[in-house]
Amino acid sequence: MARLFLPTQLKSLAGGAMFVDLPGQTVGQVLDALNEQYPGTRQRLCDQNRLKPGTAVTVDGQIATLGLRQAVTPDAEIHILPAIGGG
Repeated sequence: MARLFLPTQLKSLAGGAMFVDLPGQTVGQVLDALNEQYPGTRQRLCDQNRLKPGTAVTVDGQIATLGLRQAVTPDAEIHILPAIGGG
């Protein structure tokens, strides 16, 4: 299963977990599995079938340029990088 590392903003929805191991062949499928286990998490990350503006995902250290369609392997490490405001 892919290992999904959760940003601080989602840890409260996931019982404080820093990461979860989830099935899926794409980033979207992994996020669907996350939402099944922890309802409400997908809505925090996605609008319809796309990542919210400013949210990035890395798979094995590479930016997921295909977004939710990005393929993942069973031993992949996925990191969610939420938008950071500032100025």
